Formats: sequence, C-alpha cells, structure tokens
Amino acid sequence: MAATTSSFSLVFIPPTAPAGVLSITQPQQTATSFYKIASGEAITFGWNMTYVIATPTHLTVSAVCDNGNTYPVGPTDGVIPGTATEVVWDIYSYQVNNPNKPLAQTMYTLNIWDDRGPGSARRAGYLQPNSALQFALYTPQPYTAISDGWTCSTCSSAMSYAAHPAFVSLVITFFIMFFSGFHLLRNSSRN
Repeated sequence: MAATTSSFSLVFIPPTAPAGVLSITQPQQTATSFYKIASGEAITFGWNMTYVIATPTHLTVSAVCDNGNTYPVGPTDGVIPGTATEVVWDIYSYQVNNPNKPLAQTMYTLNIWDDRGPGSARRAGYLQPNSALQFALYTPQPYTAISDGWTCSTCSSAMSYAAHPAFVSLVITFFIMFFSGFHLLRNSSRN
C-alpha cells in the first residue's frame, strides 16, 4: 500500500487586515493611452499588489469595450498565474484570430480579479477587483497621397461651426449685449 501525502498551507488573516489592493504601474494612469491595432504592437499591462495575504491561484484579466463586449487579455484567454505582475496582449493576433468578435476602435476598461470573481466582496487580505485603467484602441489608416485624391474630412467643416448650438448662442449673446449697450448709451445721451 502506497502512502499518500498531501500538502496545504493554512493562512491566518487577522480580521483587522486591510483588503488587498492591485495598483496599475504600466501604462501610467496620468492620461488615456492609445494603442494601435497593428502587427508587432503588443500592449504590456503591469501592476503590483499590496496587502494581499491570501495569494490567489490565478488572476483573470479582461478588457471591457464601451459597446459592452468583453475580450480576454493575454495569451492564455485572460487567465494568468495569481503571482503575475504583468500581462502582454498581442491585440493584432487577437484581431486576426477572432474575426467574429473584432476589437472596436474605442475606449476600454481593464478588469482584473482573483479566483473569487469580478464582483467579489471586500475581504481582509484578499485581492479586490480592479477596473481603474482605461485605454483606447485604434486602427491606423493607410497612407493616401494628395495626388491620389486625398481630401481633408475636417477642413471643409467651417460651416458646421455656424450651425453649432454653442456658436449660435454666442452670436445671439453678442448681439443682445451690443444692442443693449447701444440702447443704454443712447438713453444716457438724451438725459
């Protein structure tokens, strides 16, 4: 009869311990990062974790599009080891390999959570889900020479300013101020 061995570790988490926090370190969160959907243009998302006492078995990383679609981030369908501190997402390969669910050119929110799932409750020593990072994806347009019929789509929009409600309001405000001032000056010169 063979002896079986099993090993497990029991972790004590004091009830006064803070909940685990995941802080995004790459890209910097000072401004929205824009990433090109093109060959050789991978995105690296990096983070560090603090106050995590119960190390997760795995993390799930996904990108949620403004249109509601959710995309797995990384080479392993969004599931990575719980000790990972970064993931690299080849968005061009994803786009080529998933023609039925293409990436949109818009804003995304990066979601990261542990084994307990995206809506897990705050718990001492356990990682809290993170959805603090927003980024955008775009597809570069091919070069078109002026001689090949390139036209500026925004250059001929001068008339659109005239129809814009803010412009109309500004013009009306100017005329009211002008004629009111004129009327006041005219009345004061009569007195």
